[in-house]
Amino acid sequence: MRVVVAPDSFKGSISARDLCAAARRGIHAVDPEIEVIELPLADGGEGTVENMVYSTKGQTRLVQVNDPLGRPIRAVYGILGDDATVIIEMAQASGLPLLRPDERNPLITSSFGTGELIVHALNEGYRKFIIGLGGSATNDGGVGMLKALGASFYDQDDVLLPKGGASLEKLSYMDLSGLDKRLQESTFTIASDVNNPLCGANGASAVFGPQKGATPEMVQRLDMALSRFADVVEKQLGVDVRHLPGSGAAGGMGAGLLAFLHAEFKSGIELVMDAIQFEQNIQAADLIITGEGKLDEQTMAGKVIAGVCKKAKPYQIPTIAICGGMELTSEQMDEIGLLAGFSIVPKPCSLDEAMEQAEGWVQERVEQIIRFMKRFA
Repeated sequence: MRVVVAPDSFKGSISARDLCAAARRGIHAVDPEIEVIELPLADGGEGTVENMVYSTKGQTRLVQVNDPLGRPIRAVYGILGDDATVIIEMAQASGLPLLRPDERNPLITSSFGTGELIVHALNEGYRKFIIGLGGSATNDGGVGMLKALGASFYDQDDVLLPKGGASLEKLSYMDLSGLDKRLQESTFTIASDVNNPLCGANGASAVFGPQKGATPEMVQRLDMALSRFADVVEKQLGVDVRHLPGSGAAGGMGAGLLAFLHAEFKSGIELVMDAIQFEQNIQAADLIITGEGKLDEQTMAGKVIAGVCKKAKPYQIPTIAICGGMELTSEQMDEIGLLAGFSIVPKPCSLDEAMEQAEGWVQERVEQIIRFMKRFA
């Protein structure tokens, strides 16, 4: 019997890799002879670097960069098993978890550190990049990243703009002559499932600004700043990023990557699966166990579990999900091709207890699933 374990993390509780390990222990508690293939997944956000490096037998680099407020930190980027593709998770250098709640201020936070990760990889000789967008603390249109790569942004008095999203309201023109020439030899792919435009009611500032610390007044100001940025980009580059799908991802980082680095936009989970050769790894499987923190409406909208089911369907591989909270109906599971879903929580408990006990409960729940499956195998 061959079982593929391919979950997302349970955010704030257990990583996808640890979840795989717990599931493997549960499987082998029933039958040590069962072959277990561990393929931890992510959709471009938290855990993408770790999981893709692990699944492809790649490696990581730890480098010093600036955090969203310009303080020195150590951040990681990955090199996939092909020794040619770099995977950068924006949250590593420019992420919200790097700031205390009282430090969150998208008027001044910058994506400069993400650009520094790109520069380091360029210096190491790499030219193929995957950029995972998610969990950013910034709303600067990727301008911080572009500054690290050599671009300059000025106001009408020819003064360089300071870091942060608010400064873009004074943007007059851009000087791209200093942009790293190695970028012309490089390819960039965005891993994200966010298709919001840059500006407006469904744009980066309005939808994601509040979670980054923006008040309603700040949201309005940031949206106007990104609108000004869009005007200048269109004037100088001839690219209209204002309403481009995905341009609002990660505080407008999508716009910066699309317009300046000619990035290709791909679904996060699809890109991750392609990079780790997910389809090839599941073809001979008898069962797939996937999972995420909660099975709900978001599961239906192209998240990890929906992506796993889509790949499994042509091979008619039964797919079962484990989760913390279960809110999907049988009809909804049928719609995405999920055989069954099981909460790992065995009793009424607090959220804190559920998060603390997740690893043990995953092992116990998977053990019960395998006991049942082997009875009818």
